[in-house]
Amino acid sequence: MDGAEAVDDIEVRDPISAPDAEGHPRRVTRRFPLFTRDTARPEGGGRAAPRDAPAPARQWPILAVLSTVGLGLLLTALDLFRVGILLIGVALLAGGILRWLLPDVGMLAVRSRFTDIVTYGVLGGAIALLALMVQPNPWLVIPFLKDTLHFTVSG
Repeated sequence: MDGAEAVDDIEVRDPISAPDAEGHPRRVTRRFPLFTRDTARPEGGGRAAPRDAPAPARQWPILAVLSTVGLGLLLTALDLFRVGILLIGVALLAGGILRWLLPDVGMLAVRSRFTDIVTYGVLGGAIALLALMVQPNPWLVIPFLKDTLHFTVSG
């Protein structure tokens, strides 16, 4: 018996949770299946536009975020470091907002909605904050951070 025949001989006691070819879920119980044969899309991972729309229109949320990040990287390469990095942080924050507001965001959905929002928000906020605080001549000065740095370096 080869590998393909062995897979067909497996008796599955619970329905599989992956959708069938038409996209209808095959799972009828809340119990986890004994064997999984596919992975399900994350919540909100459906198309962001109808099926008959061209591919870029169906994936516009991820394209918007990646285009903004690309523009930020280009500005950084052109020696506009602070503006470029700030744009990257804003793009990630916008990705988190899109993930929160839109029911279907296509490939922008990676994990659960909550995890995606927290990940995009924390990374985007940290990058934007660091871009505002970068030396020389920071646009944002947080006094207690400067005191903490001097305390750790001199102590």
